Amino acid sequence: MESFHKFKIWVLLIFMAFSQLGQGFYLPGSYPHKYGIGDYLTMKVNSLTSIDTEIPYSYYSLPFCQPKEGIKDSAENLGELLMGDRIENSPYRFKMYTNETDIFLCQTKPLSADEFKLLKKRIDEMYQVNVILDNLPAIRYTKKDGFMLRWTGYPVGVKVQDAYYVFNHLKFTVLVNKYEDTNVARVMGTGDAAEVIPTVGNSGSDAPGYMVVGFEVVPCSFPHNADSLKNLKMYDKYPTPINCDPGTVAMAIKENEPLAFTYEVSFVERDIKWPSRWDAYLKMEGAKVHWFSILNSLMVITFLAGIVLVIFLRTVRRDLARYEELDKEAQAQMNEELSGWKLVVGDVFRAPSNPALLCVMVGDGVQILGMAVVTILFAALGFMSPASRGTLITGMLFFYMVLGIAAGYVAVRMWRTIFCGDHKGWISVSWKVACFFPGVSFLILTILNFLLWGSHSTGAIPFSLFVVLILLWFCISVPLTLVGGYFGAKAPHIEYPVRTNQIPREIPPQKYPSWLLVLGAGTLPFGTLFIELFFIMSSIWMGRVYYVFGFLFIVLILLVVVCAEVSLVLTYMHLCVEDWKWWWKSFFASGSVAIYIFLYSVNYLIFDLKSLSGPVSATLYLGYSLFMVLAIMLATGTVGFLSSFWFVHYLFSSVKLD
Repeated sequence: MESFHKFKIWVLLIFMAFSQLGQGFYLPGSYPHKYGIGDYLTMKVNSLTSIDTEIPYSYYSLPFCQPKEGIKDSAENLGELLMGDRIENSPYRFKMYTNETDIFLCQTKPLSADEFKLLKKRIDEMYQVNVILDNLPAIRYTKKDGFMLRWTGYPVGVKVQDAYYVFNHLKFTVLVNKYEDTNVARVMGTGDAAEVIPTVGNSGSDAPGYMVVGFEVVPCSFPHNADSLKNLKMYDKYPTPINCDPGTVAMAIKENEPLAFTYEVSFVERDIKWPSRWDAYLKMEGAKVHWFSILNSLMVITFLAGIVLVIFLRTVRRDLARYEELDKEAQAQMNEELSGWKLVVGDVFRAPSNPALLCVMVGDGVQILGMAVVTILFAALGFMSPASRGTLITGMLFFYMVLGIAAGYVAVRMWRTIFCGDHKGWISVSWKVACFFPGVSFLILTILNFLLWGSHSTGAIPFSLFVVLILLWFCISVPLTLVGGYFGAKAPHIEYPVRTNQIPREIPPQKYPSWLLVLGAGTLPFGTLFIELFFIMSSIWMGRVYYVFGFLFIVLILLVVVCAEVSLVLTYMHLCVEDWKWWWKSFFASGSVAIYIFLYSVNYLIFDLKSLSGPVSATLYLGYSLFMVLAIMLATGTVGFLSSFWFVHYLFSSVKLD
């Protein structure tokens, strides 16, 4: 009873601590912002994006209106910078619950030859303008074949019969709801909301307040009269009514002629609660297919994995039980007639070729797998919602660095186990673990970054951020990996249950090449992943929001189970045909799923990203795919190897062989 009482006290203390944390800190975008009637709302702009090129550019790289106070960058986290987001202020401003029409923004200078050419190029490449209000991206609705399609952002312009038209008039609709609690602090800005929110009356007054729960945009192309623009200043009323018809285009762009921009805004009160304001963005097309396909995949793969596991355990147990029931004379006689895995007892724990590389890859695999599990779990719990841009990438980097301890520990302990407890070389192994995957990643990202730098894209990582990443690598990740290696060197090594012969046993010729089985084994893990992979690829390359992290977590757990089972089956098959070189084969049996994922990526590029244009875009796509595939190979290969190592150790420690 006393221990139970202590447990209750600890639970209460932890709950109180989390309550205090909840008051002291908040997730970006998770708190509503109260705006009084007439308060200014500032709209911000993000990078121009295109599914045609996958190369983002700064909003102000095109001849758009600039704010009076100059262009200012918003505070961005590490994840946003790595994703290519560049959030800047804009000249667009609204007054809460104040409808305004025909607002003149600016008239640009006459378009130079370069600006005219660049604008036409961006229209041809289907670039989208991404704008943000109170942390919500603008959403655009279009009808096609009777279906309502949702898009984030709006196109720069459109090409009609060899003529180029720009969308120069924007019709904004801000959806608002009454603020429910007047006592919550009013200045709770994120990087994308208003930095200073003026208060209306006293803090305890009953003045009506509103919060933004939706943001829609309709782009129009409207021809402005040059005479009407004379003497107009920013935010002045346009002299004639502007009819915004999205079905027609009229503002053709021409060299040496200026562009004029206008906008209108209306506020509509909707019964949308604050926590539900992101629902419009999360309604992915084909949602039913998504849910039913994943459920179907989960059931089929679980069924197959269960059958494999049952058959496998029955086979091994029957072998062991039959052998254990024999008396000593029968065992001696049977030893002379041994076949299968019992014959390789003196070679099964012989050190593999390139043991240091194997230990390094297993250590990095543990680090990547741990990062994936923790990140997806946090995302599934809602800590990394779409409202908190960049937190997913930032979280992945943080968890990867911290889990360097686990990588160093596993790699060094495996190294000592292979060499029967020898301490020599553990520092070298730790260094290799800390530098292998990050080094390859930096090489790939640097090459891709040079391509982005050459294209003047915002997707290029700034030099200062490169320095920050290198400092994080060598000042946090490497020391933590060495600390893990130190603990691995101090921990007792895993003792083998049988002795290894001095002379290696000859492996008999096989009917089928073993590498064929290893490559084929990757198809089953791929079966658990490929449906979810389509939605992940769509979110990365098609600009959709990925949000079903709960399902992704289930798929990840199932993938780990299937990788372990596939590797066990293949290792047992190799031992049964007297092939004792199981170490690397167990790693690549499950790791070969990466080959199929890369082939799927190529297939996705050819058939789903048909519009992807230019060698730079294709190189970027394949480079990022290669980076992803390498991480998946290390993680899945590690699962297969560690499960096979445990199985072989268990198998040969369960039966006494002379």
